[in-house]
This record gives sequence, structure tokens and C-alpha cells, in this order.
Amino acid sequence: VEYLEIKNPYNLASYKGEKSSILDIKARDEKGRWYDIEIQVSPQTSYAKRALYYWSKVYTDQLGRGMIYSDLNKTIGINILNFKYFDYPEYHSTFKLFNTKNHAEYPDVLELHFIELEKFDKDLKDISNTLERWVAFLKEAHHYDKRYIPIELGNDEYVKRAIIQLDEMAMTEEEREIYEGQLKLHIDRIEEMNTAREEGREEGKEEGIKQGIEQGIEQGIEQGIEQGERRKAYAIARNLLDVLDIETIALKTGLTKAELLAFKDEQS
Repeated sequence: VEYLEIKNPYNLASYKGEKSSILDIKARDEKGRWYDIEIQVSPQTSYAKRALYYWSKVYTDQLGRGMIYSDLNKTIGINILNFKYFDYPEYHSTFKLFNTKNHAEYPDVLELHFIELEKFDKDLKDISNTLERWVAFLKEAHHYDKRYIPIELGNDEYVKRAIIQLDEMAMTEEEREIYEGQLKLHIDRIEEMNTAREEGREEGKEEGIKQGIEQGIEQGIEQGIEQGERRKAYAIARNLLDVLDIETIALKTGLTKAELLAFKDEQS
């Protein structure tokens, strides 16, 4: 890699916590190809359009003053999703431009990859290539540390280094307790929404689905607020101030906007 930019700097606590877009990276390799890499936690119905939009920004931003179109290099978008998006079982999708009549490929400038972590269900013993090792790591990263690196992943030096790096950015016990509580609420909320969808589908009542989902979300938020003590709410806020807006942090912590603004001034 010749160039690397983390477009929304983060720390491990916010990475482990619950937020919409965890990580957004812009990079360029030794061949001049550009990459836009994003990890997305929360489902978005229009994510494909968003992915294309951010790809286009990286592609068009290549042209500076005095440059010409031939200076544009191939740009690759890599989108790692912690939810199911496409209606087919494959976890890895690749999109390019081509002629609809003869399938001839358009000049090789656009390539979009989508990796849906929830669809990846291979056991570690069945992993056979580099992509599968990275997907297995990303899906279960919170289970690994430098004391526990499965041999199937540890044999890949780059994956091993990633696990060790995450471990060195370890959270405090208080942050870990907060994270585990948030993770449980996140999983419970997904289960509640999935249950509501299934019950609504069986009964043929769309209104039942809508009400079930809304109730599941409301219960998840209420449980999170009740479960969090004041100091834990501030600990979460401290880790999110640099990556999320005040309104979103207020929603996730139960703190008021005024409290968060005052806390932000104290931290600066």
C-alpha cells in the first residue's frame, strides 16, 4: 500500500460498541489502484446506492488541477456488512460494468465487492483461502486475542498481526462490561425483530410486523438505558464523541444533548 487514510478515526471501544459505520478507509496500492473500504454494522435499505456514491467520490477525487481523464485509475469498493443484504446465499458478491448484449466488460475502472458476514458459516477447519480467513476473523474478532489465535487463522501472518493489534488496543474492564452489555442488547433486538417478522408473515398481517419491530426497538433502547449507570453512559459518550453526532450519542446513552455538549467541552 502506497497511501492509507482512515477517513473516520476511531478507537477500539467505539469499534466494539454499537454504531452505524465503524470504519471507512481510503487507500492506494503500488499499481495506482484506489480502494474505498467500509465496515457497516446496522442494516440500511439503500446501502447499494450509498456504496456506489462513496465509490464515485474516491474515483472522481483522483483528478486534480491540470490532470486529464486518462489519469483516472481503477477504483475498488469493498463493503463489509454485518447483516444480510442481497437475496441469495453467497456471502461475497462482485459487481462490474459490462455490455448487456455480448457481456464485454467496460474499461476496467469500477469494481464493487460486498461481503455479508452473517452469510459466512464455514467452520475454521474448512477454511481454504485468504478471503475466508479474513472473513472468519472479522465475523468473530471479539472472540480472539494474542492468547487465543486459532491455528487456522494464525498461519496467516497478516491475520495474526491484526488479532494481536486489536488485543493491544484492549478495552478497560469497565469498557468491556459496557461493550458486552451493548452486544447482548444488539443481538436480542435482532432476535426480537426477526421473531416479529416471522409471526407477522405467518399471520399475513403487515401491521403485526411493523408493530413487532417497533416494540423490539423500543424495548432494546429502554433496557439499554435502564441497564447503564450514569458513569457508564459517560464512558460510552467519551468513546463516541469523535465518531458520532450529539443526537445519535444521546439516543444511545440516554444522556441529554445539553449534558453531552457540556461533557464534550470538558473533554476538549
